[in-house]
Amino acid sequence: MGMNGSDIIGQTLQEWTAGKKGKAAIIAVFEKIRGIPYGVLPELNNPAEYTRILELNMGSCTPKHLLMCRMYRRLGLDVLYAVYPYRWAEFEELYPPNLWKLAQQMAPVNHLACKVELNGRYVLVDATIDPPLASLGLPFTASWDGESDTALPVLPSGEEEIYFPDEAELMPPPDLDAKARAFYDGLNAYFQGIRDGLP
Repeated sequence: MGMNGSDIIGQTLQEWTAGKKGKAAIIAVFEKIRGIPYGVLPELNNPAEYTRILELNMGSCTPKHLLMCRMYRRLGLDVLYAVYPYRWAEFEELYPPNLWKLAQQMAPVNHLACKVELNGRYVLVDATIDPPLASLGLPFTASWDGESDTALPVLPSGEEEIYFPDEAELMPPPDLDAKARAFYDGLNAYFQGIRDGLP
């Protein structure tokens, strides 16, 4: 019999934090989630499906931070979700020409991150960008101390919005049209090429 989502979270958390306590466990969870390759798999943005990020070993900001929130809450931390509107076209220097064309046609989207209460204040903890993508010049936290704000990998085009975990998990996943799917498929392939060391 397969494990349900909550069992896989508990088992994975135990593996990731074995022998670690306190800040060391908090940093270990961040580094493990950051290490999952970034890729947009729209079905994982559904709050009922996000734990599949662990079996597929790929996911975007939404499943990464839904998972992070669950794990940090199991470690006894208070977590909120932070949502930032942005446009893919903000990253002009990031794309090869074919993707840049598609990025310009993309509607504004939302980036999901976590705010975690550490030492009495809510700290931005964002594990979106996996280490090989740091070579693209995206904002990236190479080494996190477990108490400072991490880098935010998007340029917000509006105000930060804060949600309680129960609210965010009710958010419906966005409907993607054919243009958006073409963009994300191209983006995933481009990022995988960078990980594989392709020119």
